[in-house]
Amino acid sequence: MPEFSDEAEVTRMAKRDARVELLARRRSLPAATRAAAAGRVQTELVALVRRLRPHRMTAYVPVGSEPGGGDLPEVLRAALPADAELLLPVLLADLDLDWAAYTGPDALIAAGRGIREPVGARLGVTAVAHAELVVVPALAVDRHGRRLGRGGGSYDRALARVPEAAVTVVPLHDGELVEALPAEPHDRRVRAVVTPADGVRTLDGGPGAARGVAPHTSAGRTRGE
Repeated sequence: MPEFSDEAEVTRMAKRDARVELLARRRSLPAATRAAAAGRVQTELVALVRRLRPHRMTAYVPVGSEPGGGDLPEVLRAALPADAELLLPVLLADLDLDWAAYTGPDALIAAGRGIREPVGARLGVTAVAHAELVVVPALAVDRHGRRLGRGGGSYDRALARVPEAAVTVVPLHDGELVEALPAEPHDRRVRAVVTPADGVRTLDGGPGAARGVAPHTSAGRTRGE
């Protein structure tokens, strides 16, 4: 087989091993630690929303050990301007993402893979192309913006439709912003992360800072890379 195929298989195996390790670490976090982390992440994202005042943003409903807490959409919606939209993903059969407006916790239904989705009208896979702020899940992100998802490729496809001027940010637990991650050509980078300890941080090469996403801590001090 060609050498590049061997290299690609090594990368895929490295991703698989990293996912196993990261998921095990998340599941081992005590409930109190998860709750405290969710509160800090929400506070930082609310501050970001209020600075950027997007007309349309996207997010998702964290489940299980994902950072941010299950009430994250409601918290973000409350921080948006009155005429703004918050869209949540709807997983399609081919693992691509459609989008629908979030109108409240009572308008969420259980869907596949343990996720919760909005019941409103589907807006199409290209709805994310009009978002100014995109909150993206991941198991880890490295300092160059490479993210490690769960392996379905859903968000790589969605991020390919996001305009370059949009701010893409990943909520993480402390310790999940790492030096380097295995990556493949189709992997899409993000511009910022938010962690409980360090708040929102822009990443190397990320243009998000041009729209006001200055690296900072929750205490309000600016923080360089």
